[in-house]
Amino acid sequence: MAGRPGAVRARGRTALSRATALWERERKAVYAYQFATARSLAEQALELIARAPADQDLLAVRIRVLVTASYADTEVGEVDRGLARLDAADRLLDDLADPVLRKELHLLSREQRGFQLIRVGRTEEGLGTLDEIADELERDLAAGVGQPSVLAILHLNRSLAHIGLGATTAADAEAERCARLVAEHDLDPIIAMKARHNQGYLAYLSGDMPTALRRYEESARICADLAPSLLPVVRLDQARAMLAAGLADEAARNLDEALPVLRKQRGGQDLAEAQVARAAAALLGGDPDAAQKRARAARDGFTKRGNRRWAAIAELAAVRAQAWSVVDTRRTPPATLVARAQRLAAELGELGLSDERALALLLATRMLLRRGEVDAARALLREVPRPRSTTPVDHRMLLRLCRAELAIETGVPRRALDEARAGLQELGEVRDRMGGMELVCGTAVHGQELGELAVRHVLDRRRPDARVLFDWLERTRAQVYRYEPLPVSLPPQVAAKAAELRYTKRAVQSARLAGRPVDRLEKQSALLEREVYQSGWSAVAVGSPRPVATLARVTGALGRRALVSFATTDGELLAVVATTDHTDLLRLGDFAEAAEQAARLHADLDVLAPDTLPPPVVDVVKASAARSAAKLDDQLLRPLLPSIGDREVVVVPTGPLYAVPWGSLPSLRGRSVVVAPSATAWLTAEESPASSGGSTLLARGPHLTGQVAEDERLLAVYPGAVLMDERSATVSAVLDSLDGAALAHLAAHGEHEPTNALFSRLELADGPLFAYEVTRLRQPPRQVVLAACELALNYVRPGDEALGYAGALLAGGVRTVVAATSRVGDAAAANAMAEYHQALADGATPARALAATIAQDPYRRPFICLGAG
Repeated sequence: MAGRPGAVRARGRTALSRATALWERERKAVYAYQFATARSLAEQALELIARAPADQDLLAVRIRVLVTASYADTEVGEVDRGLARLDAADRLLDDLADPVLRKELHLLSREQRGFQLIRVGRTEEGLGTLDEIADELERDLAAGVGQPSVLAILHLNRSLAHIGLGATTAADAEAERCARLVAEHDLDPIIAMKARHNQGYLAYLSGDMPTALRRYEESARICADLAPSLLPVVRLDQARAMLAAGLADEAARNLDEALPVLRKQRGGQDLAEAQVARAAAALLGGDPDAAQKRARAARDGFTKRGNRRWAAIAELAAVRAQAWSVVDTRRTPPATLVARAQRLAAELGELGLSDERALALLLATRMLLRRGEVDAARALLREVPRPRSTTPVDHRMLLRLCRAELAIETGVPRRALDEARAGLQELGEVRDRMGGMELVCGTAVHGQELGELAVRHVLDRRRPDARVLFDWLERTRAQVYRYEPLPVSLPPQVAAKAAELRYTKRAVQSARLAGRPVDRLEKQSALLEREVYQSGWSAVAVGSPRPVATLARVTGALGRRALVSFATTDGELLAVVATTDHTDLLRLGDFAEAAEQAARLHADLDVLAPDTLPPPVVDVVKASAARSAAKLDDQLLRPLLPSIGDREVVVVPTGPLYAVPWGSLPSLRGRSVVVAPSATAWLTAEESPASSGGSTLLARGPHLTGQVAEDERLLAVYPGAVLMDERSATVSAVLDSLDGAALAHLAAHGEHEPTNALFSRLELADGPLFAYEVTRLRQPPRQVVLAACELALNYVRPGDEALGYAGALLAGGVRTVVAATSRVGDAAAANAMAEYHQALADGATPARALAATIAQDPYRRPFICLGAG
């Protein structure tokens, strides 16, 4: 009998050791978002403790296990079970004899309860729970007996709650207190990262996307090193900021990376939130069916968790997608969908979601207008509250759109145009706060419908005014080219990543040529590309915006030129022709037909590019190209000839017409043609001050044929030029020589990157020269000639925001860019460029010199002159 107490104590010590080890593993699993594993470990620990002799230390471990398990339960959607575990933990507290330990675990349980209530949408209740213990934690820390990590996490969670309630100032203050405590007490850096991440979310809410994206990228780097399991949540918030900036494809890529990991982690709340964001990306990308599917999946996830607020937000995303689908296709919205939006608005209002309620009301208003129920729409619109400082820009644009559509329906068209004008001005103010060019370009999507409404209204008049239409087209297109160039050096860590990316791209190319596998290298390259690209958004700022060009300023600068601004609305192609003495509007028929012929011509010219193509094949393909060129000419240009006369031409394309080699069309063959993204961009380039002096750079990249090495012919034209061959034309050397040059001729293979335009590239001796790098020159060349490949192509975003290699040069301050719209053979490029530069030296302007050059072989010399001519 005497040995039994010892045996009991031994069993107790063994149980305590094993239970503590299980709890530590449970904590690590929760920290890694492995919630199923955490719950399994919790059940093992609780079963072990239940079989062990009663013990104060085991009791404390049991409480800790319950508190940790409650979080895992909540995250997988079993909210009631999670809160019940906290209730059980609280009941056990009275059995603890140690008052200090009892207080510590009481505070831990209350803090966990507050956080979980916030996570499931019971934000006010959760914040109240945290407030109850805040003063006590502060006093304990001041007395030297508190736990700074618990207090830091409390401030972090209160910051999260205030974000949910829209109290941005309080949220920022709480995040700052959290970060300060981490620094003062040398706590876990992940806590500080989460606080700074919250501040990034606050920047996102205020519209400061560069700061938000910078914070998120910092969070991503820390997570990659210290807590990879948290990376999907960072990607989710990055995606939200991208969506606000109109970057649907980029946001979708982030979310598609995060979603499988969140599913694996069984992260119910974050998974459902990511589904809502992915629905928004699908809708912004023009796929309302996918948006509805995603939103409904998210709604079901939130409903399972008991999160009414987020379930209502997900339902709103589904309604928005369905409403957009109906309105966009000009169908009459069903009354049931209108009623659904109105019921949802009421629910969102009850839940304290002001911006979301306003959006639901706006969706219902717009559908009522489509149904012809104007009085009901007017009454509903009166219920929409004034936007707050944190109201998303797309919500504000929708409010302007509803007001404008109501004005048209009630016969007050001037008010409609006033709303469109005010909305685009408001959007411009948002755009002015953006970082790099891609953010400026992307933001245009939010004003697209307002611009289209104004254009349609002008065209619907009995006698449409071409001058008014010109003004509206300029307000809505190619805004990125309005900004003063602002050279910025990359931060050291981004520059290092850019150098690594260049090396990796070069390694991919070498491996391909050698026939070695490239999958691993391509994956590494894609990861580096995203990091450099996204870092650039916050590292690069645009300069001061210039005013949109007025028709009077444009015509005053045209001289003996005609400007042709193409546009499309409701599937119809239009052109405004402006000269010094008249402005005409012409309707050019089906836009889809023009787009198809442009694509066919582009494909034919690509086929014609190889120098070694057999002559019979050349003849067949040239005949096909000639047919497409003639059809394009008949639709796009012949109707304009009475207005253009024999003038030189400035072309402002739209959409797929950016890929047209205008000099190959019969009506423009031999005629001076300049292509510009907008009249404002052309005028800016035309009026840019001429730089005095400056060198001429002749640089050649690797892997060109001997025939393209036109060095001797060009040196005869430019005897004092800086010459770089395929070995000396490194990226750094070329960039140094470009800065301050008068003329740069770059003969190098290049590649247009359609989904990531700033990563279009020229291949140089040590790797690619990316488009984003040439935008950072302090004194850009006056003229750049890109003598090979399709680097005149652009990725065209909504609002005719075109950006690519040549576009980046123009936006960076280059006055004139000569480049090809499709593939071009080495020999064809060499001969064309030798003739072009000789004509320049003989005194011709760039556009005239190029026109004469192209006319010699219009289908194998697909070059265009961009900017000013």
